[in-house]
Amino acid sequence: MDKVERLMERISSCLDAGRYLDTRHSTERQNQREITRAEVLYILRRGFHEKKKDKFEARYQSWNYAVRGKTVDKRVLRIIVSFDESNMVIITAIDLNL
Repeated sequence: MDKVERLMERISSCLDAGRYLDTRHSTERQNQREITRAEVLYILRRGFHEKKKDKFEARYQSWNYAVRGKTVDKRVLRIIVSFDESNMVIITAIDLNL
């Protein structure tokens, strides 16, 4: 599978169309790390593509992409996303301040 070109545009398009979903892992990590859905969406809209953290997951035959940014209250988060045929899949959320 080829990497997504213009990642941030693709993310915005998925967000605008409501074509995104959380994995169970992502929901668990957000709860553990006290990261809200609003914070995840904020970073996905306003963060930057952290290309050096992208990783190909052979198990799923897809790329995982890293988006990093600061929340309104200055928490630094990294959100990992991937894409299936029609949706953006939120893989996990990491609080880099911890």
